[in-house]
Amino acid sequence: MSETKTLRITLVKSLNGRLQSHKDCVRGLGLRRMHHSVERAATPENMGMVNKVRYLLNVEEVSA
Repeated sequence: MSETKTLRITLVKSLNGRLQSHKDCVRGLGLRRMHHSVERAATPENMGMVNKVRYLLNVEEVSA
């Protein structure tokens, strides 16, 4: 059985003045405030949101 990769995603830039669709992507990932980190599976849905707002995030792969 294949294991899905896990990503640790941290919001490192402010959402002030950003497009509403970018704010929605950040909230969809579960990030609430600056320097807040979450761990998410690297599914195509999550990767699409990460790629859209990658300039706001720090993303690192978590070893299982």
